[in-house]
Amino acid sequence: MEITGSIEEVRKRVLEWRQQGLSVGLVPTMGYLHEGHESLIVKAVAENDRVVVSDFVNPIQFGANEDLSTYPRDIEKDKALCENAGADLIFHPESCEMYAPDFSTYVESQGVSAGLCGKSRPTHFRGVCTVVCKLFNIVTPDRAYFGQKDAQQLAVIRRMVRDLNMHIEIIGCPIIREEDGLAKSSRNTYLDEEERKAALVLSKAIFHGESRMKQGEKDAGVILREMTELIEAEPLAKIDYVEMVDADSIETIEKAEGRVLVAMAVYIGTTRLIDNFIMEV
Repeated sequence: MEITGSIEEVRKRVLEWRQQGLSVGLVPTMGYLHEGHESLIVKAVAENDRVVVSDFVNPIQFGANEDLSTYPRDIEKDKALCENAGADLIFHPESCEMYAPDFSTYVESQGVSAGLCGKSRPTHFRGVCTVVCKLFNIVTPDRAYFGQKDAQQLAVIRRMVRDLNMHIEIIGCPIIREEDGLAKSSRNTYLDEEERKAALVLSKAIFHGESRMKQGEKDAGVILREMTELIEAEPLAKIDYVEMVDADSIETIEKAEGRVLVAMAVYIGTTRLIDNFIMEV
């Protein structure tokens, strides 16, 4: 396995692979990799001849008062995980490699990015779309792999690919959870012992909502109220949102019909965590 911070080196290696007739998969990450990322890499390795993992904390998707400076980083641990999972190349650039000092061109998705996380993080998805578009242009993958935990991000990327006629297959992969149910996240490392226990309220609410829908409940008001009550019973939890939306358009729905996304963002102390489930009704 190789690692490089150079765009030109990545393009050179991918060109060599293309000349050999090999397919290429891309797993975009912000590093500090865990079993969730590993599952994406393993799937990419199974479905492509060569796999590139980008390991880049993207500054333009963080808001002014967010955790860019404290976001966890451990490239040595990341290298070991990528190698064990079968990746061929890690792209680990510095910010100056990705963004020139006078960088001024952005990719912005409207509509699908407006709700959920887009309400409290209004510039977030512009940063996501811009960096993912750049990674697609650099790596030119056949397929790119994203986790369902960031369900709105997945919907935004799919819409960008469709709208801009990008010849890339977007693969969504299931949420990977801890044994006690907490969704895997790099930000889980921010939690102290008490907060870590409190954070289980997210998955508890998710599992409850999922169970209610499987039982046949379709009224969004009923499902969301019960989930909200569970979360509000935890003193350390503060809700950003708990919503039911169409999984593709991210538009609010009042009744569970079609492909439904129930998503939440909850602060545990000062740490903002997200979780969700998707169900065909």
